[in-house]
Amino acid sequence: MKQLKIIIGFLFVSVLAYTQQLESYIQEGWGNNLNIQSFELRYAVAKEKIKEVNTLPNTQFGIGYFVSEPETRTGPQRAKFSIQQKLPWFGTITARENYSTAIAEAEYVDIVITKRKLALSISQSYYKLFAIQNKQKILYDNILLLQTYEKLALTSVEVGKASAVDVLKLQIRQNELEQHKAVLKENFLAEQIVFNALLNRDSGIDIILPDEMNIPLEDPISDNGNLQFNPELLKYDKIYESIKQLEVLNRKEKAPQIGFGLDYIPVSERNDVTINDNGKDIIMPMVSFSIPIFNKRYDSRTRQNKLHQQEITAQKEEQLNRMETILGKAISNRNTARIKYNTQKENLKQAKNAEEILIKNYETGTIDFNDVLDIQELQLKFQLNQIESVELYYRQAAIINYLTN
Repeated sequence: MKQLKIIIGFLFVSVLAYTQQLESYIQEGWGNNLNIQSFELRYAVAKEKIKEVNTLPNTQFGIGYFVSEPETRTGPQRAKFSIQQKLPWFGTITARENYSTAIAEAEYVDIVITKRKLALSISQSYYKLFAIQNKQKILYDNILLLQTYEKLALTSVEVGKASAVDVLKLQIRQNELEQHKAVLKENFLAEQIVFNALLNRDSGIDIILPDEMNIPLEDPISDNGNLQFNPELLKYDKIYESIKQLEVLNRKEKAPQIGFGLDYIPVSERNDVTINDNGKDIIMPMVSFSIPIFNKRYDSRTRQNKLHQQEITAQKEEQLNRMETILGKAISNRNTARIKYNTQKENLKQAKNAEEILIKNYETGTIDFNDVLDIQELQLKFQLNQIESVELYYRQAAIINYLTN
């Protein structure tokens, strides 16, 4: 159960208000996900199997009636009643319980893995929706800015300080941004369908997104050594342990089985003679052993279990190498996102300064609307790149935390 407790907040890389909403969506996704429900049912079945193996073989009862009563010295035998109980070798039932428990624990890890993967997918989609939404806002603000420049251009045309071509260029630029905005709207609707599908709810339900997300000043501390404790790797440990318990069970089953029984034969009295123990019933306790003389089957199982353990070890190493590669790439991408974000932030400051210079030039009577378009295009590029850097940062941070927390 320990793994489940640590996954609730594993994707939240900083303490911000939006994380509460994201966590709410993740909880909703967990509650609605059919795949998780399927794994939970499998886990419930596995736990029930623990109770199933904690039983003894069926007790055998036998009743026989002598059609022709055999005559003995003390009288004729009328019937025969028998009871027999076989017992597995000492510790066999415990070995079965341990094996079933190991299987159940492996099934439980599947629940943890599925929940973590779903939480990661929901978070990735959430960050993508945030980026699209904020790009739309940026485009809207830039369209308003171009409309302001268009008014300035029309005024300049009236006084002969600009040409109608400048006005047309500004209008064309507005049309391009409107097109970009419309495309982003379609992208948002498509991603909204993906997000709601992850939560297993109606595709048209609106999604609450933050107005702003910034890259934190410092990256959250993550211990790369924790990669060893990722449930995707723990799964292999659980499977390895189940094979180990299976081999213990195999050795127990290789041992003899013991049986205890009792035969009871009622005897009728003889009327023709008088003897001691006349008509005395027969009671015969019995002990039996079931010995696997031909035990090649158990030896073969031992070899199979050893080979399976080697296979699991190799698979775990391969998975660890793959996850280390993903982790290294995610860390590099997160660092790249921070570098790009800071660069775009500085570029935006300089672009704003250039814009202010252009506005002051207009106040003195001179303005080049080609420069206006160039600066506006640069500002838009820096703003969009900055949003993409934020999205990239949080998407990569989510991967890092998925792997190491």
